[in-house]
Amino acid sequence: MTVSRVQAFDPLARTALAETGAVIVTGLPNSPDSLPVAAAALFGTSLRELYPHRTRRSVDSGVVGLHADSFDVVVDVNGELVRRRHPDEDYVLVLLASQAPAGGESFVLDAHAFTDSLDPELREFLVGSDVDLYGRWAGTRGLPATPRVGRHVEYTRTGRRITRRTDGVVPLHRDPDSDRVTAMMVRFDAEVERVQATLPRFTLDDGDVLMLDNYRCWHGRDAHTGVRTVHIQTVRTDDA
Repeated sequence: MTVSRVQAFDPLARTALAETGAVIVTGLPNSPDSLPVAAAALFGTSLRELYPHRTRRSVDSGVVGLHADSFDVVVDVNGELVRRRHPDEDYVLVLLASQAPAGGESFVLDAHAFTDSLDPELREFLVGSDVDLYGRWAGTRGLPATPRVGRHVEYTRTGRRITRRTDGVVPLHRDPDSDRVTAMMVRFDAEVERVQATLPRFTLDDGDVLMLDNYRCWHGRDAHTGVRTVHIQTVRTDDA
């Protein structure tokens, strides 16, 4: 999909995000401090929670495939449980701090439209089968021990659709339908790889902020040589 570039604080940024699920915000300082500024500019008083920003520095990295940002991380801070990530973060902001010397182009997919285009059996699996969303990461520090049960496609209580994509998905423990679930996930992965190869690529400039509706759009980037650094922040709004 094509992603519009809009100056920060331009009302068209909010319009583009609402219409397509993605927008590139330009004109802010190349600093992680620009992430909450961009979020406030687009969402205003509808911002509910901002999660700690994280810096990702990759060196001579392979492809990062299509995914939605979500995780379920709760930590103990002086005896109080504090949520560091939320499995239903509804927007993600990615600021490119420094581009790699070669490669690293970005791509975005409208996941709602993509999953609606799949064959009926696969669509039914995505909307009808429970899975453990983060079971593959069991044992990760801060990740709750209780399985996070959900479906790839669900709706919030206000009717907002969530189309998930994470490499942490596994069948539920001792699910009698595990063989079918595993086979369907293999088919789903193959379809995602197929469409990923067809997506248009675009290059972010240093300081650009890619803003995504995390319920609707998946994103990724191509392999690169050299060092590439991004700052990432996920948020929840009233719409979540």
